[in-house]
Amino acid sequence: MPEQRTPHRSAPSGTQYRIAHGNQHATIVEVGAAVREYRDGDREIFQSYAERTVSWAYHGAVLVPWPNRLRDGKYDFDGEAQQVALTEPKNHNALHGLAAWLPWTLVEHAPTGVTLRCRLLPSPGYPFQLDTVVRYELRDEGLVVRTTSTNVGEHTCPYALGFHPYVSAGPGASIDDCTLHMDASRRLLVDDRLIPVGHESVEGTAYDFRGDVPLAGRVLDTGFTDVTADADGISFVRVTGPDGRSVEVWADANFGFWQVYTGEDLREPLRRRSLAVEPMTAAANAFETGWGLQRLEPGESVTTSWGARLR
Repeated sequence: MPEQRTPHRSAPSGTQYRIAHGNQHATIVEVGAAVREYRDGDREIFQSYAERTVSWAYHGAVLVPWPNRLRDGKYDFDGEAQQVALTEPKNHNALHGLAAWLPWTLVEHAPTGVTLRCRLLPSPGYPFQLDTVVRYELRDEGLVVRTTSTNVGEHTCPYALGFHPYVSAGPGASIDDCTLHMDASRRLLVDDRLIPVGHESVEGTAYDFRGDVPLAGRVLDTGFTDVTADADGISFVRVTGPDGRSVEVWADANFGFWQVYTGEDLREPLRRRSLAVEPMTAAANAFETGWGLQRLEPGESVTTSWGARLR
């Protein structure tokens, strides 16, 4: 009789790349080059999901070549009309780019860091070639994420980038127990499909988070811009839990927009257990409006950095 073998079952998120530095531990996965977990000791920094579970709601993924929403999946670029697949059917939008559910190829895996690559080949609605390399590294100052995207095709391409970490509220806590600090002076106004239609100052409104503002009862799926940066061009968002610990997410000057989402649509027990804090180089629907959109010429690259730490 031939030998009977049990089929190998990989994790739904593919290969698991574990990295560590001191008390910090993170797992980066093959699918979407996503951060499946990031913690300092027993304290979650990003809310994790189980290895045998499919990622929920773009958890920790790289959002490229656009973050957030593209209305009707349509845009015009250099006189050519384009149509990508709709991935948010209820709102008739294309959501979070093309790479979040693709396998990324390993470039290097070291004890404290991992580098992954995704090459987008021409496809309906995005007839361009884009090579993106992302490196995650744990250091004394926390998790540092460095991304380089290169137009490896023959034509100029539209480009934007975002990330989708969910900041943990802390042990056994809800975001209703947390405060939010974000140095952004304008918020994006949206229609009923969450597509920006304008912007306004947060001064004197319920969307002014430039202090430590309680999140209890707040429902947010909101974009912000006009961020206040430090002398190095770094902007910050800080979520403080009831344990007194703060998760600080930072981004360099390439990221002129932040999206925060309180997770009402997540299933229990995940609902309102974390806050999505999304650094973005462009606003939602940027392929159509141009708000933050970059044009990458053939051979041109752009490098960005962001990260997170527990205070």
